[in-house]
Amino acid sequence: MVFRLACGTLAFLGIADAYVWPSPQLDALEAVRFDQLGFNTLSATTLASFIQPCDQFTFPPSSNSGRSNAADWIRTAYHDAATHNSTDGTGGMDGSIRLQAEHARAEMRMPSLSGPSSPLRIGKLGYFELLRSSHLRLKYSGGPEIAFRGGRLDAAVPNAPGVPVPEQGLASHIASFARQGFTQTEMIGLVACGHTFGGVQHSFFPDIVNVLIDPTSTEDVAHFDSTFVTFDNNVAAEYISGTTKSPLVVGFNDTTNSDKRIFGSDGNVTMLSFANSPELFTSTCANLFARMLDTVPSGVELTDVITPLPVKPSVNLIMNGDTLQLSGLVRLWNTTEDPTRTVRVLWHDHVGGTGNGTANFLDTSSSTGGKYTATWYGFNSTVFSFHPLLLDPVAGVTSLSFLVDGNLEDQGGLGFAIQDGFMLSQTSCQGGAPVRNGVNPSRVYLEQINIDSVQRRSITENDITPPSQPVAANSAYSLWSMNLCQSFEHS
Repeated sequence: MVFRLACGTLAFLGIADAYVWPSPQLDALEAVRFDQLGFNTLSATTLASFIQPCDQFTFPPSSNSGRSNAADWIRTAYHDAATHNSTDGTGGMDGSIRLQAEHARAEMRMPSLSGPSSPLRIGKLGYFELLRSSHLRLKYSGGPEIAFRGGRLDAAVPNAPGVPVPEQGLASHIASFARQGFTQTEMIGLVACGHTFGGVQHSFFPDIVNVLIDPTSTEDVAHFDSTFVTFDNNVAAEYISGTTKSPLVVGFNDTTNSDKRIFGSDGNVTMLSFANSPELFTSTCANLFARMLDTVPSGVELTDVITPLPVKPSVNLIMNGDTLQLSGLVRLWNTTEDPTRTVRVLWHDHVGGTGNGTANFLDTSSSTGGKYTATWYGFNSTVFSFHPLLLDPVAGVTSLSFLVDGNLEDQGGLGFAIQDGFMLSQTSCQGGAPVRNGVNPSRVYLEQINIDSVQRRSITENDITPPSQPVAANSAYSLWSMNLCQSFEHS
C-alpha cells in the first residue's frame, strides 16, 4: 500500500474503469476544463478571459483589427497536430509548437513566440493550455462542444516538419492529410471547419493578400467568409453560391488558392452537403476537431471522454492534536442559485458511525461560454469563513455523501471515498506526518512537481522516514518524520 502526498495535499488513486471521485489527474483536468469563470476557478479564469471575445483580437482588445481570437487559437492547435505521422506514430498534439525551433519554421508563418499577440504567449507551457483553449474558443464562438480527453505528454524536442502550406498542389495536400490520418473527404471537412473563422493576413502572406487600407481590418486580414468571428456554415454556403471572397479561393495568386483546389477535389460534393445542412457541418466539425485534438504520438494513452461530475467535492482533512478537521466544498453541476435549496454533508467512519453537517451556499461559476452554471457549497461555512467539522480520530472518516433537497448523492452507492490513513497535521512543516495505526504502509512519500527548461512537468518523490519506534500523535495515529519546510524551500 502506498500513499502519495503531492504539493502539500493528499493525492488519491482513482478507479481506472470510469471517472469516479477521487482521481487526482481527472479531478484536475475536469476542473480546469469545466470550472472556467466565477467562484473557485483560479486555475481557469486567466485563460478563459484571455480568449474572449471572439470578435476581438487581444493584447490589447481591438474590434477593428480584422483578426479573430478563434482563428488564431484553432490554427495554432492544428499546426501542432499537423506534425503527426500516422505511420511511424510520431508528432501530433504534444505542445511541440511552443518550442522556438518548430515555431520559427517558414511553414508556420505565425506571430513570434515572444510577441504579445501570440496564442503561444499563453499556451507555451504545453499541450494542455493549447488543447483547452481550442475547446473553449470554439464554444465561445458558437461552435459545437468537443469531446475532451486527457493524458497527453509535452514534447521535449521539435517534431518533423509537415504543416501544409497554400502554395502546395492538391496531391501534396492529400498526401499531407493522409500522413496525419485524414482521408480526402476529411481533409475537405477539416479545412472548411477551420476556415469558418479568420482569414489570411498580409504581413505573413504578402503573396496572397495585398494591403487592404480598410479601417475595419487594420491588420490587413482578408477573411474566409463574411462571418469570420462566428462558427457557422457560411464558409461552405458562400463557396457554393459563388459569393465567397476567400483569398484562398478567389485570390489574385491562383498558385496559393489552396482552398479552391481542396474544396473542389471531390466535385464539390462535401462542400455542397455542408452548405445545405448547418447541422451536418456542425456535427462533422465536432467529430473532426475532436480527432485532431486527440492526435497524439504512439505510446500516449488518452483517457475516456471527461464529462463534468454532477456532484463533486473538494476536501481538506488534517490532524489537529486529538481531532481530525474536515472541511471543503461541493460543486453542484448545471444548477443555479436557489435560496430554498438545502445541502447536507454526511460522513461515514471506521466503526459504522455516521455524522452530518450543513453545507452553506457560497457562490456560482460558469462554463462553456455561459452555457452551464454550477453552484458551490461549503461544509459548515459562510462566504466569509470556514468552520471545519471536528471528528474523532479513532472513528476517522471513510467516505462522504450529500443530501441535496433530501435526495441522496453518493456516486451511485459508491460514496465519495476519503483517505484518512495518512494526512498532514497543523505541525507537519517541522514535525511528523500522522499515519493511522494498523495501516502499515510500505512507503510514504511527497510528490513534488518540477518544470524543466522546455516547460515540461515531471514529478520527483521524496520519501518520508518511517519511525524506528512508534511516536504517538494520538490514540489512533503515529508520526512519521518529515520536514515540509525544507521540501518547499527546494521546490
